[in-house]
Amino acid sequence: MSELSHTPEEPSTAYLDAASRAIHEKMAQVEPPEVSSSDYQQQPALWDAVRAAEKELRAELADLAADLHAHPETAFTEHRSAGVIAEILERHGFSVERGAHGVQTALRSEWASADYDQSQHPTIAVMSEYDALPGIGHACGHNIIAASGLGAFLAAVRALRSHAVSGRVVFLGTPAEEGHSGKEYMIRGGMLEGIDAAMMIHPFSYDIANHAWVGRRALKVKFSGVAAHASSQPFMGRNALDAATLAYQGMGLLRQQMPPSDRLHAVITEGGVRPSVIPDEAQMDIYVRSALVDTLMDLSSRIADICHGAALMAGVGVELEWDEHPMTLPVRTNEALAQRWTRTQSACGRTALPAGIVPDTLAASTDFGNVSYLVPGIHPMVAISPEDVALHTEDFARWAHSDSARAGLSDSVVGLAQVICDALCDPHLLAAAKAEFERAGGKRRVVDLVD
Repeated sequence: MSELSHTPEEPSTAYLDAASRAIHEKMAQVEPPEVSSSDYQQQPALWDAVRAAEKELRAELADLAADLHAHPETAFTEHRSAGVIAEILERHGFSVERGAHGVQTALRSEWASADYDQSQHPTIAVMSEYDALPGIGHACGHNIIAASGLGAFLAAVRALRSHAVSGRVVFLGTPAEEGHSGKEYMIRGGMLEGIDAAMMIHPFSYDIANHAWVGRRALKVKFSGVAAHASSQPFMGRNALDAATLAYQGMGLLRQQMPPSDRLHAVITEGGVRPSVIPDEAQMDIYVRSALVDTLMDLSSRIADICHGAALMAGVGVELEWDEHPMTLPVRTNEALAQRWTRTQSACGRTALPAGIVPDTLAASTDFGNVSYLVPGIHPMVAISPEDVALHTEDFARWAHSDSARAGLSDSVVGLAQVICDALCDPHLLAAAKAEFERAGGKRRVVDLVD
């Protein structure tokens, strides 16, 4: 006979409600930038050419986004998705490198002017993600990311060709972002060699030019103890589950001393088979996140200490395995490029919010952070859903195949392509972006952080 049970308590929306009110109060004070002035002689013509190209590509790109949405593929298995994108590039006359930079489902295609000289002319990269989430498909809108990056490449190249601009544009199909770090593998395979700046968009519930993205490390912990009969000889055992429980509680207590931008999540994936046997093995999976590289590494050290301490208290052994897939760094947004993105979106009728309007605590992780610590980069957000719809939900997956998503796709293509054109043609913009990048600390590589 089962006992009476209680249903889960609905979480309070008080914090999100208060955050929404504060966001709207701040949004009302944001002034859209002027878009009529020109930064360089060719800018008005190039922006117009981008718009014309996007209109011609619009139906094809919407079909691509719908096709990817209907055929979701998870990290490192995106063979069909990569093939569909490659076929479109080839149909438009571009050669495509499949399996680019050592990742089987990655793509690379590029255009360079006839007079391109790497020592004199810039190279700008635009990126597409196309992996989906297990079980809920494109609930992060990567179908829109894929189509927008591809469309921006095609539209920018058309505009640049028609105005005889010198330079190079590289399209990078970057798989395995969800729970992995496909871009880091591609970086190690030479993806960013010769690249001066990189960009992509992400669909969201707000238009944001600069939003916080936290770095993430993954840790697997295995505690090894001594099995014993839990009733007749418990004193002969060393309980591995005790160590996992102590570690879990220790992380909970640590949260009081963590910076507000840090995040910590853990699950005990193995803790014994039956109550009558003291478990000799227990395992945990842990995510460590932080808004800064140095605080991410500091928090990682604290978690390692907790796990070793828990093992010592329980009298068991412990093994720590960090980063089965390489860590992802926080995104370092380049403000010079982000401000130019803001102007493109203002021309589209959108107000891309600056940093600090949407709370930094509403942050996730992305492997574009690794890119942004090697070259100046932007990763703006484009609204395709109502504000109360969260990423990684079935509801957001539905919005990723909607009229709103298609509108966001069009504006993303225009914005990315216009920033690409500006980065190639406006020497002051690229110089400002590079100077800002150096002031922020210059290059930081994941491999140097963990050696």
